Amino acid sequence: MPEGVLGAQLYTCRQSMQSLDEMAETFRKVSAIGYTAVQMSGYGRDLDTREIARLIQDSGLTVAATHMSWESFRNDLETVIETHTLWGCAHPAIGGLPDEYRTADGARRFADELAPIAEALAAEGMDFSYHNHNQELQRMAGDGRTWLAMVYEDIPGDVLKAEIDTYWIQAGGGDPAWWVRTCAGREPLIHLKDMCITAEREQRFAEIGQGNLNWEAILEAARAGGVQYYLIEQDNCYDKSPFESLEISYRYLVEMGLS
Repeated sequence: MPEGVLGAQLYTCRQSMQSLDEMAETFRKVSAIGYTAVQMSGYGRDLDTREIARLIQDSGLTVAATHMSWESFRNDLETVIETHTLWGCAHPAIGGLPDEYRTADGARRFADELAPIAEALAAEGMDFSYHNHNQELQRMAGDGRTWLAMVYEDIPGDVLKAEIDTYWIQAGGGDPAWWVRTCAGREPLIHLKDMCITAEREQRFAEIGQGNLNWEAILEAARAGGVQYYLIEQDNCYDKSPFESLEISYRYLVEMGLS
């Protein structure tokens, strides 16, 4: 399996992913930066998946992962599998769950619903990853653990993989490196995202290396944990273009030994 592959999380470029022509140009731009992999997210939902597959093939990029809705996995798993097969992607994922799952009972409901989905994906050579935000670090009344700890401790690693998002762990009061170490062996994907603070005390997204996260510790934990794809995402690039931000992050991580 690949190790240390840098990928662009294309939610960063979502405004340039709404038509096939825009998507082709986005693929060209991220490839020119040096990325060899992408995560498909934030693209126009009315676009034909077979046409997207053609663009992917022409670009030479690997689709490392996706973000699709939980409803798609629950209600249209056949189409999810078909799409991932078309795109040559083994790591489907969700970017979060509806609010009703964010309780202790909701975590258990998620585990019950996920089991047959993960089994069906595994039969096709695919796994299932969960991407966190900060609200999953809320502690559960009557349990004492955070919601995120509940699902990773109570759901086996062969059923649920981790897609730790470094920014949102930090925003939730957690230690990104600790979470990456804790999820070792079940994390094919990681979201790399930096955080900076302005003079006005505003917490903002930042290019990797331009904020305050401890990247030496995070990357050491990711290497030890067996991360395959390091996916760079920036939800808001402020006064920079998404492609400029993706390039700044890419150059920093190459200097840190990734490629």
